[in-house]
Amino acid sequence: MSLLCKFVRTSMVLHTRPRSLCFNASQRCYIEAYILQTSQLTRRKIVINLKHFKRFSSDALKVRVPESAKSTNKIKNSKNNEFRRLFMLAAPQKWRLVGAITFLIISSTVTMAVPFCLGKIIDIIYKNDENETRENLNKVCLALLGIFLFGGVCNFGRVYLMSTTGHKITQSLRKKAYGAILSQETAMFDKVSTGELVGRLSGDAQLVSYAVTSNISDGLRSGIMTVAGISMMFYVSPQLALVGLSIVPPVAGMGILYGRFVRNISKDVQNSLASLNTTAEEKISNIRTVKAFAQETNEIEIYRTKLQDLLQLCYKESFYRGIFFGLTGLSGNVIILSVLYYGGCMLSDSAISVGSLSAFLLYAAYVGISMGGLSSFYSELNKALGASTRLFELIDRKPSIPIEGGKILDRELLGDIVFKNVSFSYPTRSDFMVLNDFNLHIPKNSNTAVVGPSGSGKSTLASLLLRLYDPITGSVLLDGHDLRELDPFWVKKQIGFVSQEPILFNGTIRENITYGSKDASEDDLLEVAEQANVLEFVQRMTDGFDTHVGERGITLSGGQRQRIAIARALIKKPKILILDEATSALDAESEKLVQEALENATKGRSVLIIAHRLSTIRTADAIAALDGGRVRESGTYDELMALPNGLFRKLVKHQTFG
Repeated sequence: MSLLCKFVRTSMVLHTRPRSLCFNASQRCYIEAYILQTSQLTRRKIVINLKHFKRFSSDALKVRVPESAKSTNKIKNSKNNEFRRLFMLAAPQKWRLVGAITFLIISSTVTMAVPFCLGKIIDIIYKNDENETRENLNKVCLALLGIFLFGGVCNFGRVYLMSTTGHKITQSLRKKAYGAILSQETAMFDKVSTGELVGRLSGDAQLVSYAVTSNISDGLRSGIMTVAGISMMFYVSPQLALVGLSIVPPVAGMGILYGRFVRNISKDVQNSLASLNTTAEEKISNIRTVKAFAQETNEIEIYRTKLQDLLQLCYKESFYRGIFFGLTGLSGNVIILSVLYYGGCMLSDSAISVGSLSAFLLYAAYVGISMGGLSSFYSELNKALGASTRLFELIDRKPSIPIEGGKILDRELLGDIVFKNVSFSYPTRSDFMVLNDFNLHIPKNSNTAVVGPSGSGKSTLASLLLRLYDPITGSVLLDGHDLRELDPFWVKKQIGFVSQEPILFNGTIRENITYGSKDASEDDLLEVAEQANVLEFVQRMTDGFDTHVGERGITLSGGQRQRIAIARALIKKPKILILDEATSALDAESEKLVQEALENATKGRSVLIIAHRLSTIRTADAIAALDGGRVRESGTYDELMALPNGLFRKLVKHQTFG
């Protein structure tokens, strides 16, 4: 008998093992033998010693939670966190919300008193004594009028407080989202379109704020009315209440399933809208290019296709919405029909009065309407969850390159720049190395020009020096300090930058020039305007420096925009100046004047010139010729031209600087 029990125990151990633990025949024999040998020990030692199992299955004994279970828990936790965070948005406005909810409770109470009072009025009317009926009717109606007026005032307070709170939350959300967008590193903008970011900033923020204010208010009102209505139904007639509410559990279950569908579809709709906004924003902002290539019809067709995709998603949402509200409406009608039938039977048996039945029917109707309101509340809440996920992803994203924070030198910057063993590729083209083990030294107060064929990495040097990107390997040193250790805000204050394609903002000429130095004086403005040859055309304008330049400076010529961009760089009085072919858009006369101004402006500064034209580099202290992401040649203009088969000589011959 004892031996039989031992084998039974052995079998139990083997059958209750984790499913991930599999034994072959020899392993099973080993376990059986081991348990039999230890069966004489105390009960505590009968448990299998894990050390013995290691000899044949060290990994198999790890009891792992099934992946599906982990995934389910993760989704539940994520959804709970999203709900919690969604409601935490309203925390700063808690006192306004408390006031609104107080008004809500009062106004809902007044509303729910109507059926009860109506039932009493009906019972008063059905009394035989006409004098007593009229007297009681006057008293009840006057009291109700006062109550209804008070309820109307409370309803106004509820709507006003909820609406203004919604506006405050929208403002706060947009401020956070806008701050988060501008704080991101440049690499993110290479991957995410402008239209999508604007969509999150406007549409998603509005949807989320509505969900935690007006939608919550409507949901609470419906909830209070549902609870109060059901309570009064049981108070008036428990039998009728049980008959009428028998349909509620299946409707509630159906509502939960519907909410899940709506949440997923809402995310798809928001993403589709973002894509649509991207297309519209990109084409409208470049409308001149579209018209120049006669692509209006094609662009309209592309937009129509994307609209059709969005419409299909909206059809899908409408389909589920129609099913849900159709079934809830049918359920409400079934409740009314069952109450009418059963109530009629009770009325014929004198088990209920006409007034009580009328009050019960009104309460049933209120409950039905309120349950519809709850389903709408749940639907809108799930839509907001879909939008909030996208919004919080953006707000929570930590930029890989901060906008500020780091070391600030306690002395004046000298401007000594070293690119040391730098390798770099753009995030959107990670398989193509733009710079490969790149080395370059720009001494302080020197004028260094960089030339090379298109795609050799010239403009990338400016991006790395401005720390719009960080190198993959190697480092960029500024006065011997790694740029990654220095405060980015302080570094950019020391650098003036003029790009090949100047971008102006929709404002005045004055606002564009002083963009990087808001504390600049009028004298500073006039000085840089003269240096950059801006005064020459500003003085001919009626409004002078207060002339509006239009979107992206579209009302100005290319040369005028370039000169304003040069003035914007100079007004900062930078220690380092980056000129990405700053004279490329100028005519011959303006180029000569600006070139002279730049020669004066570059004195006492470290200058990196990214050259595309021969005239720009003749006076440079040093020239570096790039090819394949490396410096192939370096020296003065005359030294490089002296090389018979040199890269620079070929570039000059063919004028192929990029």
